[in-house]
Amino acid sequence: MAFATTHDNPFRSFWMGGYECTDQLNAFGHRVDFLTLTGHLQRIDADYQDLQPFNIGTVREGIRWSQVEKTAYQYDWSTVQELLDAGRRHGIQQVWDLCHFGYPDDLTPLHPMFARRFAHLCRAFVEFYRSQRPDDVLIVTPINEVSFMSWLGGDVRGTSPYCVGQGWEVKRGLMRAYIEGVAALREADPGIRILTTEPLIHIVAAPNSPRSHRQRVSEFDNNQFQAVDMLAGRLCPDLGGREEYLDLLGFNYYYDNQWQLEPRHTLPWANDDHDPRFRPLSFLLQRAWQRYHRPVVLTETSHPGVDRPLWMQMIGRECAAALQAGVPLFGACLYPIIDRPDWDHLTPWHRAGLWDADTRAPEPGLTRVLDHGYANALLEAQEMVSAAIPKPITTVTESDVALSLSLT
Repeated sequence: MAFATTHDNPFRSFWMGGYECTDQLNAFGHRVDFLTLTGHLQRIDADYQDLQPFNIGTVREGIRWSQVEKTAYQYDWSTVQELLDAGRRHGIQQVWDLCHFGYPDDLTPLHPMFARRFAHLCRAFVEFYRSQRPDDVLIVTPINEVSFMSWLGGDVRGTSPYCVGQGWEVKRGLMRAYIEGVAALREADPGIRILTTEPLIHIVAAPNSPRSHRQRVSEFDNNQFQAVDMLAGRLCPDLGGREEYLDLLGFNYYYDNQWQLEPRHTLPWANDDHDPRFRPLSFLLQRAWQRYHRPVVLTETSHPGVDRPLWMQMIGRECAAALQAGVPLFGACLYPIIDRPDWDHLTPWHRAGLWDADTRAPEPGLTRVLDHGYANALLEAQEMVSAAIPKPITTVTESDVALSLSLT
């Protein structure tokens, strides 16, 4: 099956910046708001200006559902308006997460009204957005990382609804809302683009494992696609999924996304020991592309600490390799592009952004410190990818030939 050309790519830039926007209830039941904790809302103009030297023209932002809808079916778009206005001032394209790990205090994915409330939010967001930007390409992620959220809230009590052994039910609840949300978004705006954002992982069995265990591990590995399969109607068709709901396939990839199941340990991402079970990122992207035949986006990637430059060099090589292998890779998002603290304890900062927070300052998120090694590696990665992006094919007409002959 032929894939879309770069002319169909809706993103303004291949390289994107992601601003942490989670508004979830953390493991201690406390509501967090990373839009303000990271200082992004307070210094959004400076953040957007900082993108210019790196030719980043597209960013991921979030509306923070818990803050927008404090009363059922009543919406406060004032903060979203601030973000929109900043994007307009700086010519930045914004991709919008409608639910990024957080939902209103009176809802969980297990609530009988969760899907209805979310679909109503989707319609209201389109109405709000189109009232002032009727002609822009609107790209939306309805619910971020359903697979991760269903595990965090359904199996390990990391967020609402704080369950154990209910991950499948939480996933179904989230995907019911996701699917009804996509239907509402498409009804309100038939031209809207839907960007999924699911973890891209690889799970392996221990060496010399029996066949039964290897089959079990393969099932675990394949489960990473459950959410997208539900959206397509390939799994749990009773939820209403359809193949046409698949549009832009986003995948999130971090340094610990490949692991051995039992006993559990992470496969080192540099693969210095040449573990034959390790799979390069380009292979994983190609596998996802072959499963769905939709354009692919690396929607999140980063590495904490001193290995950021090496990670960025690897990302550049692997994106280039995927493009050269024929994968329609439309972009890569540095997430988070600015430093962020831990969700649960709030004081440790991850040191994973292109810009670090100044942890010596009274308000660390309000001061940015560029990581120069990461910055230089990013510029190198941009060159590698630029050389690999397919060039548009120019159609030669008879008049072009006639003009060429007349000039010789």
